[in-house]
Amino acid sequence: MEITINNLEDINQAARRFVENMGCSRVFAFYGKMGAGKTTFIKAVCEQLGVNDVITSPTFAIVNEYTSETSGETIYHFDFYRIKKIEEVYDMGYEEYFYGGGLCFIEWPELVEDLLPENATKVTIGENADGSRTVSF
Repeated sequence: MEITINNLEDINQAARRFVENMGCSRVFAFYGKMGAGKTTFIKAVCEQLGVNDVITSPTFAIVNEYTSETSGETIYHFDFYRIKKIEEVYDMGYEEYFYGGGLCFIEWPELVEDLLPENATKVTIGENADGSRTVSF
C-alpha cells in the first residue's frame, strides 16, 4: 500500500490511513533517509492510536514507551541510529519488546535487521521531487 503526504497538513489523515491498514502486525520497521520524516510520521501514528503523551525522538534513549489512552495498549518507539554495537541491543532486552506483543515502531532498522521478527512490516518513507512523501508498506 502507498500513502502520499503532500504537506504537513496531510500527515494526520495519512497516519489515520496507516493505522486503518496496519492489520495484525506488531512490529513496523521504518526505512528512509535522514530527514525523510520517520519520526514525524510515527508521532502522527501514535497520536492516531490515542497516545496523549509528548512524543519525541528516542535518539538518545533508544526506546520511548507510550500508552494509548483509548486502548491501553503499549507502544514502543525505537531509534537505533546511535547504536554502535549489536550487543547494545542484546543488553536492552530487545526480545521482550519485539516479541512481547506491544506495538513497535522502529527507526533505522537496517542496523538491527538480523534481530527483527520475520513478520515485521517494512515501511519505507520516500522523499519526492515536489517535497511530498510516499509511505509504502
